[in-house]
Amino acid sequence: MLATLSVTVTVSWGLLYYAFPVLAPQIVSDTGWSAQFVTLAFSGSLVVSALLGVPVGKLIDRHGPRWVMALGSLLSAAALALVAASDNSIVFAAAWILAGFGMSGVLYQPAFAAITSWYGARSLGPLTTLTLVAGLSATVFAPLVAHVGAAVGWRGTYLWSAVALALVTAPAHWILLRHSRPQQHADHTARSLNERGYVSGVLRRGQFWLLTAGLTIASAAIHTVLIAMMALMLERGLTTSEAAWVLGLGGIGQVAGRVFYTAFARRASLTMRTGAAFAIVAVSAAAFAILSGPFAVLVGISMAAGVGRGIGTLLQATAVTDRWGPRAYGQLSGIIGTPTMLVTAMAPWIGVVLAGAFGSYAAAFGALAVIAGIATLLLIASARVQTRSPLAHVRWLCCKNREA
Repeated sequence: MLATLSVTVTVSWGLLYYAFPVLAPQIVSDTGWSAQFVTLAFSGSLVVSALLGVPVGKLIDRHGPRWVMALGSLLSAAALALVAASDNSIVFAAAWILAGFGMSGVLYQPAFAAITSWYGARSLGPLTTLTLVAGLSATVFAPLVAHVGAAVGWRGTYLWSAVALALVTAPAHWILLRHSRPQQHADHTARSLNERGYVSGVLRRGQFWLLTAGLTIASAAIHTVLIAMMALMLERGLTTSEAAWVLGLGGIGQVAGRVFYTAFARRASLTMRTGAAFAIVAVSAAAFAILSGPFAVLVGISMAAGVGRGIGTLLQATAVTDRWGPRAYGQLSGIIGTPTMLVTAMAPWIGVVLAGAFGSYAAAFGALAVIAGIATLLLIASARVQTRSPLAHVRWLCCKNREA
């Protein structure tokens, strides 16, 4: 099951997300639609995916991932086929809205919920495995999409992407995720508590909202850097192919960061891990703002940014279990994931707005470095706040329920 998710999440990220920044210039040139409209349509898919995060998390908590992820794959395939066939802007926008429904069931959030459900508090190793493989999605798919797009155009590329999702990820989810879930790794008292009461107890903690605010701001910086990187590289004078390689090779940094994090997590506190990871994000954004070349230097910065992005993904995946244990993971992570996915959807616009406000993408990356620094401080604060252990928190809720 872990191997299945490692493959399907990699393919889904590559075709549903990383293909777009590579193909967007072709779409604009071929259709005559404005870059703002094309970007807005894609952003709409991410907004829909974000808004569905909590209900999808609840479904996976209760029923497991099999039919949710299989349906997500089929909806994603249908959406990309519709993108390829769209002959007017209304159909194009509707296709991306449909893609948002599919994304909510096939990207990291549902896969993290499935793995945490299976492995409980011991999920770091499996999560690392998943993100190590999926971290290569940009490395594989950004150059591949650029090559295929040059040969068959953006419509042909999205049509083949739809075929791949329909024939690879949908059957894999349905056939290979059919096993029942193991028992939740929680004690008997925790299992007997009302789920809603447990979730509301966590939501009353200031630490939860510090964490949510920090991850939301960090996601805004990380994904704006990711989406705007192509534009920055073109501004620096690179060709489209060279810019795609700079973007894609950042995936190697993601993998390296996740390999490093597994060992680092055993030796460093949560505060130290959090500060180090997101400081890398801020420093790499600043380096992009200052340095304009040569090509090898830009690749190196992209890989460094990938290290921070890769560790940050794992920190977000384990944020709930690190603080409150695995109970109600799907719902709690869905609540955190809603604003983070919303700002991810806004990332293309944030880059354009900052570039317009400051006069260049280089200056925009300087502003993103500051934003990432603010997120780092908030996340360090969320890690330093003392919290009850999950068992102590459960006992406290039991007492409150008895009093009621």
